[in-house]
Amino acid sequence: MDLISDIFLLAGTLGAALYCVILSRRLKKFNDLEKGVGGAVAVMSAQVDDMTTTLQNAQQAAVNSTASLHSLTERAETAAKQLEILVASLHDLPVNGEAPQAEAAPKESVKGAGFFHRSGAK
Repeated sequence: MDLISDIFLLAGTLGAALYCVILSRRLKKFNDLEKGVGGAVAVMSAQVDDMTTTLQNAQQAAVNSTASLHSLTERAETAAKQLEILVASLHDLPVNGEAPQAEAAPKESVKGAGFFHRSGAK
């Protein structure tokens, strides 16, 4: 009876050893850096690093663009205000291009103010 149990024990051990060898080979193929999942993980890790760098560059470019756009917007608003003032001043000009005539002020005759003007000749 001991001999039979030893044979079963030996057969179980050999089966477990064979199973471990098969799993070891499959795991090596699985983790192969060129063909297996290990290679895919390594490639994806490199891609994640590249994408992180690209994202940081894009964020910096967005910050720079925002600052530039802000300054350009301020310049445009200033120019718009100046244009509004110019357009408002153009409303005062005559439409047909003639120079505006000043209204004649009524002449007042003041006695004693005829320094240059003689009223009545002697």
